[in-house]
Amino acid sequence: MSKQIVLLPGWGLGVVPMQALAAELNVALPSFTVQIQALPDMTGKDAMTVIQQLDQQLPNDCWLLGWSLGGMLATALAAQRQSACAGVISYASNACFVAREHWPLAMPVDTFTEFRALCSNDPAAGLKRFALLCSQGAEQARQLSRQLQALVQVDELAGVLAGLDVLAELDNRSAIRTFAGPQLHLFAEADALVPVAAAALLPELNPQATVEVLGQSHASVVAEPQMLAQRIVAFIKEGQHA
Repeated sequence: MSKQIVLLPGWGLGVVPMQALAAELNVALPSFTVQIQALPDMTGKDAMTVIQQLDQQLPNDCWLLGWSLGGMLATALAAQRQSACAGVISYASNACFVAREHWPLAMPVDTFTEFRALCSNDPAAGLKRFALLCSQGAEQARQLSRQLQALVQVDELAGVLAGLDVLAELDNRSAIRTFAGPQLHLFAEADALVPVAAAALLPELNPQATVEVLGQSHASVVAEPQMLAQRIVAFIKEGQHA
């Protein structure tokens, strides 16, 4: 029975957004080891290479818990590991981040292309825009946006475009369909980056997956960590007794 949880952060803001959630999980699950794993440098790598690198870095049989891009990578890795993964939990992660044939409830291609161009021309402005979108829908949106913008570090932006390219490449429809372990996918009610309507599509991929709407914004891992931790802990305990 695994007592390890690995948290994978989202794109662009480093590991700090995961710290509050990790702290809540440490309090609620004192017998567990909770670690935050920084995402690999994705420069020059495709999604499969990034997943393989994470597979080498992370302990076997751990719970994989990820936010946004981190959730998509966690889901892909869980499907690869199968019985060597205790379970996967994602927050604000779609099966496909960018809309494509047979998965329309995602970010429109034109919107993504425009955002990528902004990040290419002015990475700092792109990440500021990202912080604003992450906070949209939150009860204290302005305060949350300022909190996230403070995490933008201009001297660490070399992998920004590479991370976006991996985000656009990932297609987890097969991963969700084929992973046989426990999986919980949480969507935010007013997420400006991942449409909440996508939550209705995931059970069609795998009726055994648990899919719920919980929290307000894309950045509820920062704004509502206690609430998320309570649901995550309950799910993990359910998995232990299944």
